[in-house]
Amino acid sequence: MRIALFVTCLADTLFPEAAKATVRLLERLGHEVVFPEGQTCCGQMHVNTGYPDEALRLVRRHVRVFAPYDVVVAPSGSCVGSVRHQHATVARRAGDERLASRAEEVAARTHELSELLVDVLGVTDVGAYFPHRVTYHPTCHSLRMIRVGDRPLRLLRAVRGLELVELPQAEQCCGFGGTFAVKNADTSTAMLADKMRNVLTTRADVCTAGDASCLLHIGGGLSRLRAGVRTVHLAEILASTEVDSRGAGRDVAGVAR
Repeated sequence: MRIALFVTCLADTLFPEAAKATVRLLERLGHEVVFPEGQTCCGQMHVNTGYPDEALRLVRRHVRVFAPYDVVVAPSGSCVGSVRHQHATVARRAGDERLASRAEEVAARTHELSELLVDVLGVTDVGAYFPHRVTYHPTCHSLRMIRVGDRPLRLLRAVRGLELVELPQAEQCCGFGGTFAVKNADTSTAMLADKMRNVLTTRADVCTAGDASCLLHIGGGLSRLRAGVRTVHLAEILASTEVDSRGAGRDVAGVAR
């Protein structure tokens, strides 16, 4: 299958290994991954902060860039949620019904990574090896907006060497919420403290999620605590293999063995 990678802003600028891991994983499964170079931000930030005109321009570009592809994947439930639930709305509010229809067509072909693997490619065992104790944080957009359900957990349970431990109160927000963390810093910090407390009770080596934004928030807090728990994107775990781990005493996600 030929799959277009929608890399997302955070993966491009702060979490490139998550994007690279997505490519490695899908190529290992026998698929061709292409990167449309004209892509930019999906516009979620602009919609959420009240800049519809700027968002409209980004929606137009996104539709134009990804319309030629039958399958699009993003390592981000948040950005996939924007494509599915905001793009057509932005276009309709601007009076552009043709763009709205095209946005809906692109959205129907756009998948978060775990959705693509389980629902489209029909695979849960991707041949991964990750010998660590791991807990999973279901991000708000993946949990409530695109409803990935237990797909990430099904994928993690099939990873050899991985000990999956349940995260207490997993459904609670980590407190990031994009600009929420900036505009409501005290509330965000309190929510993060609750999330970190629950992560630490699991005694996990790694906290994983499908959104770089939440990993940025949780990982920053844990690093300041010097807690010894790392945050690793789901794609990096699924891309990790035993060969990678034997290479230099570290797995592909950079966690010491």
